[in-house]
Amino acid sequence: MTNLDARYARIAARPEAWISVRPQQEVEAEVAASTGPLAGLLFAVKNNIDVAGIPTTAACPAYAYDPARDATTVALLRAAGAVVLGVTNLDQFATGLVGTRSPYGAVRHAVDETRISGGSSSGSAVAVALGIVDFALGTDTAGSGRVPAALHGLYGVKPTKGTVSAAGVVPACRSQDVVTVMAGSLSLARHVASVMTAVDAADPLSRPFLALDTGPAGRIGVPDPDHLGDLDPGWAERFAEVVAAIPDAVTVDIRPLLAAARLLYEGALVAERYAAVGPFIDAHPDEVDPTVQKIISSSSALPAWRLFQDFEALDGYRQVAREIFTEVDALLLPTTTGHPTLAEVAADPVGVNTRMGRFTNFANLLDLAALAVPAGQVNGLPFGVQLIGPAFSDLRLAGLAEVIG
Repeated sequence: MTNLDARYARIAARPEAWISVRPQQEVEAEVAASTGPLAGLLFAVKNNIDVAGIPTTAACPAYAYDPARDATTVALLRAAGAVVLGVTNLDQFATGLVGTRSPYGAVRHAVDETRISGGSSSGSAVAVALGIVDFALGTDTAGSGRVPAALHGLYGVKPTKGTVSAAGVVPACRSQDVVTVMAGSLSLARHVASVMTAVDAADPLSRPFLALDTGPAGRIGVPDPDHLGDLDPGWAERFAEVVAAIPDAVTVDIRPLLAAARLLYEGALVAERYAAVGPFIDAHPDEVDPTVQKIISSSSALPAWRLFQDFEALDGYRQVAREIFTEVDALLLPTTTGHPTLAEVAADPVGVNTRMGRFTNFANLLDLAALAVPAGQVNGLPFGVQLIGPAFSDLRLAGLAEVIG
């Protein structure tokens, strides 16, 4: 059995992680002919990112369209020699952190199939964790790349907004969407992210990457344990062990950041999701996941004044974040709050999802870079932390990850 035979066999065992897979002969031919810094590496693409020749569905078959060209990120990776194996399942319209909101099926965790994979980049995480691909692309608006990476013991790179093009991506929240990378090694995840980093005239929000001084390992801020809230059994203890291994950690008050996080769904900012796909959802109510429909359609009634009120609040939280990052070079947090079962999500789909985003929702709102880092296991399942820093601190975060990894 060839390496590709084994990978395709794994796909057949976990079909719900995929929406479309390319024929094996085509992939074999591309691998054989590939050249460049990523030559021969296989990758999967979340199916809200365009891949020429494969319908983009955003996990909604009625929404599907045939892209004329690759998304900019996909085109850059292919030019570097990487080969697309297929496109992966997701929480519909990238609305969710659980990986269950899809007509293609709930994506089960790679190890414990009674538990969620995390979302919305669910299939991408499972594809990497099972060794089907070498790396995968997701998107991260509220944690959709970092959460599934953490639940699978992967590195999840969420670049600074605008430094990686979002051209060819179905928007969730256009001003907050970021294409992300998941991989089993930090070096590969960062290498892939560097290949994708480029100014793109096709993306109005694109901006050049201005690297901060990476320097030696710097000051890491950590939260007061009382501000973490409820975590799954064993998670607070494991996080405390990670913190204890960091020399000279600085305690940071994260409560303003958590308040900013709540604005993404509890405030008027959620209306940006309606701007992206709301009219389609209103016109196709029977074709949309009920939870996704409720979240997006209900936001159409939000008054404009509330949005400006939230913008004012965000200005204040951004000022707090700037002050935090004059004291520390990065902030260390759990990536999420726990690892629910599929049954728990089915019983309380909105409540469970809300808890999952406690530590991730604020990063893009406050223009911060983030990196999900594996940090051992709790009760036999992966546990992950994240490093968060100011815009353009991506390389510094990678250096600090080597200290805590």
